Amino acid sequence: MATRQPLDLFAFSCMVLFCIVMASQQVVLKAVADDIAPVFQIALRYGIAALLLILLIRTKRSKIKLAPENRIPALWIGSLFTIEFLFLGEALKYTSASHTIVLLYTSPIFAAIGLHIKIPTERMNTLQWSGIVLAFVGMAIAFLGGDEEHALTATVLWGDLLALLAGAAWGATTVVVRATGLSALPAKQILFYQLSLAFIVLGIWSFWTDQTTINPTPEVIASLIFHGVGVAFLAFLLWFWLLTRYKASQLGILSFMTPLFGVLLGSWWLNELIEPNFIIGAGLIIAGILLVSSHRWIAAGIKRLSSSRSL
Repeated sequence: MATRQPLDLFAFSCMVLFCIVMASQQVVLKAVADDIAPVFQIALRYGIAALLLILLIRTKRSKIKLAPENRIPALWIGSLFTIEFLFLGEALKYTSASHTIVLLYTSPIFAAIGLHIKIPTERMNTLQWSGIVLAFVGMAIAFLGGDEEHALTATVLWGDLLALLAGAAWGATTVVVRATGLSALPAKQILFYQLSLAFIVLGIWSFWTDQTTINPTPEVIASLIFHGVGVAFLAFLLWFWLLTRYKASQLGILSFMTPLFGVLLGSWWLNELIEPNFIIGAGLIIAGILLVSSHRWIAAGIKRLSSSRSL
């Protein structure tokens, strides 16, 4: 298994771009939810992205067929990817875009736990475990905190739980990619199988649950283009390409900006009210993610500070 390198300036720039795009996707899905159901829009965007990807693969004369040993792992990540966005699409029916994006981006926490179990070189240290505890305390406050005035309703809590499960599924996808032969495959090959399975399953789900009605407004068309090309094709391809070259636990170093941008966009664009307990809980979650993802930098900073004091 190839050794992944630590984050460099190029990876840093790519992750900033990725975070900006991903921060806006839930907000855009929610903004046009009255004209197209979120889960059906997600299915359509993966159909668009799969078509674009197959054109890219054919243009470069790359292979799509997987080796026998990679077929089961590919089915696993395709299933987890589909589950993630099924939960995400359903979550947006019940809770705000701001809640959804914060809880979805708990994925580095679940990924770090899974990688700790599966890959010896990515074992977590005390600082990272402290981040895990801090993040889960934040989740408890976000779900259970608040007074009567700001208490979350059962409907919102259900949506929040679905968003959290989506984050867990995303984290599990990262673990499967890193712990199997898929980590050595081209990113576009991995992504093609994920997009195709998600398009089929989420499309069937949308028809089965009667969520296929579309009011083709200019906003809906623009949203489909943004999601199909910008999010599901370019941004996801970038993410899985990074996974094949950099340490997965460190790729989450800038992910704390994504939920922050998402909350700000949700408040500004959708006029969403964010409960005080959720703000506190989200802050602890993001702090925990930072400890998990950037523990080496934090530990090095603490060491330098201690050395300077001893002089």
